[in-house]
Amino acid sequence: MTETITKHEKNLSALIHASTFSKFFIPFGNFIIPLVLWTANKKEYSFVDYNGKQAINFQISLLLYSILLGIISVPFIIGMLPNIMDFNLFGLSDLSNYNNLNLHFDLDDFSFSKWMIPLGVTGLAQAALFIVNVVYTIMATLKTNEGETFSYPITIKFIK
Repeated sequence: MTETITKHEKNLSALIHASTFSKFFIPFGNFIIPLVLWTANKKEYSFVDYNGKQAINFQISLLLYSILLGIISVPFIIGMLPNIMDFNLFGLSDLSNYNNLNLHFDLDDFSFSKWMIPLGVTGLAQAALFIVNVVYTIMATLKTNEGETFSYPITIKFIK
């Protein structure tokens, strides 16, 4: 950016990035608080406008990736249900005899561990998204507080 950036702009931009951590205290705080700060100041300061877009786009992208990982893991959870019922885990074996409805699943072809591998991979991917969120949000906060521009990785530009 060619123009000089005031300390107020730097602090406000850093606050927008740091306010995404409010999701740990307020539901959807990672969207609401940065959106309010950004919309209130985007016309006055171009640096704040740029950083607000970056923070909101990153949070929306992470939400989308988390939803996709959840959708991918659903078939594997459903595939595990017969194994859980037949092994009497959690006391669910009696559900197959409820109201004389006899459900029987052949477990010769299925192994409990086969279903755990994809669930473990999606769980690790969710954990990686969490770490990416924390690390890059801290980096963005520090960089913008110094007056530097910061672009998040793996971000889909919803707001241009």
